[in-house]
Amino acid sequence: MSRAAVLLTGVGKRYDIVSCFARLTNTLAADPSPLAPAQYAAQVRCEVPLIGDPGYVPALERLCEQHRVGAVLPLTDLDIVVLAEARAHGRLPAFVPSPAVARATYDKYEAHLLLGRLSLPSPPTALPEDDDDGLSYPVMVKPRRGSGARSIHLAHDAAQARFFADYIAEPVMLQQAMAGPELSIDCLGDLDGRCINAIPRTMLESRGGESIKGAVVRDEELIELGRSTMEALAVTGPATIQVFRDPELGLRITDVNTRFGGAFPAPTYAALPGRTYPELIVAMASGETVEPHVGEFREGTTFTRYYWQLELDERLSPTGRDVVPGGPPPPR
Repeated sequence: MSRAAVLLTGVGKRYDIVSCFARLTNTLAADPSPLAPAQYAAQVRCEVPLIGDPGYVPALERLCEQHRVGAVLPLTDLDIVVLAEARAHGRLPAFVPSPAVARATYDKYEAHLLLGRLSLPSPPTALPEDDDDGLSYPVMVKPRRGSGARSIHLAHDAAQARFFADYIAEPVMLQQAMAGPELSIDCLGDLDGRCINAIPRTMLESRGGESIKGAVVRDEELIELGRSTMEALAVTGPATIQVFRDPELGLRITDVNTRFGGAFPAPTYAALPGRTYPELIVAMASGETVEPHVGEFREGTTFTRYYWQLELDERLSPTGRDVVPGGPPPPR
């Protein structure tokens, strides 16, 4: 069976993700910026309208028809809801959750409420205008929407919480600050919302909210939490579930990102042969059935991420050379 193509949106600087798919099948990298570096890892570079433009989804539809695309995956939070709506109406083969779940997980307070309705653990959380007697200080004052640890502040008392709530120029929520280690679970769901795998990892170091160092661990409690969360939300495609193991409250979910996380290399290194998430996505996009194998991975692998760069000529094409000899292979 021939491999279906994959279309990745909002690729930005995620060269690692794009290059991984490009080694498996014809890969299209879409971004409104011609200087998005990850485009240069793909076979096809696509400049598309901004997400809010009425022509955004039609442009993706044309690319899917032209290149026989079997899976569309977002690499940022910004267009997950748009792609979910397009999938629900049969317009795009997007690997995203339902529109209701996409909208809820894009809004951290709505995500908290949704997790509660599904009996999944979330930290005590309130809005600034609510009675916050149920919260213990300190609390995190954080935007309801957003990523990359943007505008998140620690408040030690109610006065500080009010200050930060007024200071942040967008809707915020208050969430009890979690103690203990922060961990993540990198998951993948099939087209029916079954969890295919859940791979936990530590967050040894992060920068701007994005994990840059970590290690894959075998933790049955985390594996089961990943599986149950994915299937309760019926997520299709990748998701990263961020949790804290608080010494008093136990495991609590602080975020559900229904896309690849910053630590994409971790589950890729840990996967058994032929079972990396990109390989499984390409298989599903090509019409193959992938059976769940939750908990089957290699623990103990560690990743550490770094930055690189591309030189482009006057036509914005890669020159294939770099300032440091012996670096990564030249881009496409």
